[in-house]
Amino acid sequence: MNLWDFAQYSVTPVANILTRCVVNGVLSQEEIDSAPRDSHAFSCHLQEVEQQIKSKKQLDKLQLEVELLKSEKESADVTHRFYLNQRFEAVQQFTSHLQEVLRDQRSLRQRLMSPLCQSSLPVQADLHRYVVEVIRMVVHFIENLETHLTGVRTAPSVHHSMAKLNNALSQLLVLVGEVENLSKQVLQWKSHHSKLLSDSSA
Repeated sequence: MNLWDFAQYSVTPVANILTRCVVNGVLSQEEIDSAPRDSHAFSCHLQEVEQQIKSKKQLDKLQLEVELLKSEKESADVTHRFYLNQRFEAVQQFTSHLQEVLRDQRSLRQRLMSPLCQSSLPVQADLHRYVVEVIRMVVHFIENLETHLTGVRTAPSVHHSMAKLNNALSQLLVLVGEVENLSKQVLQWKSHHSKLLSDSSA
């Protein structure tokens, strides 16, 4: 790099030093212009500093690119073209569906306002009494539907409840046997005690 080439930097360290020298009267512009334009005219430390500055700028640029890649990866579902195309297609399908609904809203409104079935069913006269009986059965079934559903729900647990009931019954029978034994022992003790009292009084 030619240190005299000021096109790449607005103010280089060398130009700053030379400008101060000219301002303070240490050097003149003619002496500077007549100086040899050799890249090694100044100390090599300046080249090293400029190289370090250049390397630091490149490193900062690479770090910035890495940060941009990381942020792009984190927000890929929002900014990536592939995901945006999918979302755009989904939005297009939804808007087309809404357009069809708005286009046919009059027919949809008429369909919603119309009853689901006819107000009367054509039934022959000789079948009227059967229809009445069927309607009664249907009403009775609907009234008892909750009871039937409760029975169906509890049906799987009946076996378990019966097993628990049998277990409780067997435990109750064991307790009854123990009570009978205790009552016999009490009666025997009572008779024996009364006999001892009668013998002692005699």
